[in-house]
Amino acid sequence: MKCAVILAGGKGTRMKADCPKVMCNVIFKPMISYVIDAVKDAGVRDICVITGYKHEEVEAYLPEDIKTALQEPQLGTGHAVMQAGEFIRAHSGDEILILNGDGPLMDAETINKAYEYHKSNGNSITVISAIVDDTEGIGHIKRDKNGTLLKIVEHKDATAEEKQIRESNSGCYWFNGADLIYALENITNENAQKEYYLTDSLEILISAGKNAGAYVVENSEVVLGANDRKQLNDLNNIMRRNINTRLMLDGVDIPCTDGVIIGKDVKIGNSTVILPNTIILGNTVIGSGCTIGPNSYLDNAVVGNNVILDNCKILDSEVEDGVDAGPFVKVRANSVLKKGVHIGNFVEVKNSVVGEGSKSAHLTYIGDSDVGRDVNFGCGTVTCNYDGKNKSRCVIGDGAFIGCNTNLVAPVEVGEQAYIAAGSTITDSIPEKALSIARARQVIKESWVDIKKPYKEKK
Repeated sequence: MKCAVILAGGKGTRMKADCPKVMCNVIFKPMISYVIDAVKDAGVRDICVITGYKHEEVEAYLPEDIKTALQEPQLGTGHAVMQAGEFIRAHSGDEILILNGDGPLMDAETINKAYEYHKSNGNSITVISAIVDDTEGIGHIKRDKNGTLLKIVEHKDATAEEKQIRESNSGCYWFNGADLIYALENITNENAQKEYYLTDSLEILISAGKNAGAYVVENSEVVLGANDRKQLNDLNNIMRRNINTRLMLDGVDIPCTDGVIIGKDVKIGNSTVILPNTIILGNTVIGSGCTIGPNSYLDNAVVGNNVILDNCKILDSEVEDGVDAGPFVKVRANSVLKKGVHIGNFVEVKNSVVGEGSKSAHLTYIGDSDVGRDVNFGCGTVTCNYDGKNKSRCVIGDGAFIGCNTNLVAPVEVGEQAYIAAGSTITDSIPEKALSIARARQVIKESWVDIKKPYKEKK
């Protein structure tokens, strides 16, 4: 059986953030969320997260099935793992994965390949390592001339010669449970930082005659973490590139990736085009043959096939097949645009259903409304859904025609094929096929300007 301990107690001083380090975002999600996903994707279900700085914030974010242990104060990685003592003892007969909560690029494939290496060699400990160019600040994997593992040397404790070693400790390990317990019992804080290093467990287990190995990753990017905002930016760029590449290989057309940011959980059908400066997040699902963007933002949206969203913001809403929306359109709060709807420039839809084939070409607000099929909204129409205390709904029947500059003061019902004259303020329901005119009669006073002289005289 496999289980995991994730280290997430650090403050991340160099981040200069108010939140715990692992809660800093990569592509709009906390780093720890990617780590948990990778662990679960690798088939590891029993997980314990070690919290510390502002632990309440991390604990509130974690899924309910995740166990936690508090490290207070923070005295190193070995000390952090010690706080999961009860969890580890319960898994003394299992293989235990330990990894950092600020390594969002770690993936299930790497975790499982390292596990296979660990088991096939009968190791008590397997270090996941990488060959890197920048050796500043890393934990150096020290081997003898035959390549046999000796120990891990922290950069701050390394000699000048050891600092030239390019094989880096990723901070991820597979342990035999019983051997991990033994190592933790023998770790000391005799080092420059007076901390308990988990890295010392390698030398401890080798000295005890146990098998040890290092699984060297093929792609060194998977072991990257972030200690400051510049490194966090690097992680964002790598994650963005990886997601975009995966989608393009699956048939999504991204002709120019400038400003295109797509979340890890987003699903997009083939032959859909994603244009520049488009951000797609959450559990958004987009069908095939769509054009999304430029300058569009989708979060938790469901989009059908052959949809055009140009300069649109779609939040927590559904857009069915063949919808054409934009530019400068906002759809939010549980709205549905049915098949073939056209929503034009500067239109907002909120908590409403807009029926098949209905059109609102420009400058309209449709809020808290149930709109039928083939309804036409003239320019400047507003559903007045809020009276200062309560939200009320409008119901508009199939085939209704709403003239320009109409105010529908909810709650009102507009019957099927009813017709509203431009400039009307509607406060009462309208029967089907009726014409409603709700405006003052036009009055013309001849020569009024000559008599009243309302304008300033021109020099």
